[in-house]
Amino acid sequence: MTDRLPHEKGFHVSWDQLHRDARALAWRLDGYGPDDGAWRAVVAITRGGMAPAMIVARELDIRTVDTISVKSYHSGGGKADQRREAEVLKSPDAQMMGDGTGILIVDDLVDSGKTLELVRDLYPQAHFACVYAKPAGEKQADTYITAVSQDTWIFFPWDMALQYVEPYRGTD
Repeated sequence: MTDRLPHEKGFHVSWDQLHRDARALAWRLDGYGPDDGAWRAVVAITRGGMAPAMIVARELDIRTVDTISVKSYHSGGGKADQRREAEVLKSPDAQMMGDGTGILIVDDLVDSGKTLELVRDLYPQAHFACVYAKPAGEKQADTYITAVSQDTWIFFPWDMALQYVEPYRGTD
């Protein structure tokens, strides 16, 4: 087995694809909330969960939206040697959250599962939904749409930029 750089086994997610996958997540969650199928609120895990949480909230007509900010990586990426103990930087409204009953917590990806594990300890009755899941953290998500291998690097649209690429043959 050879060592690969992150871009060599990459899964590139466009804005269109993220939107389709977040809508699919909403459809899967529709009618499964504890209040006659409804959810009381959506809480996005920042920063990656903000875009999918907004789409889920729109699709399910959930007007109460908040965030929880969790930091678990050093700047520069998520390589194993750059991970750290997850810490909460900003909490959602405590009165709204309670033990998490009726709350839908949304993230873009569950990787190692450490972030969701920390948030689940705080709100054990919440429902945890992710768009993408890797095997190491899959069990922390109650609902997800797409499974990817642990060694796949996901390139999210907010991490990418469109740029000109030279053609393979000729420049005329």
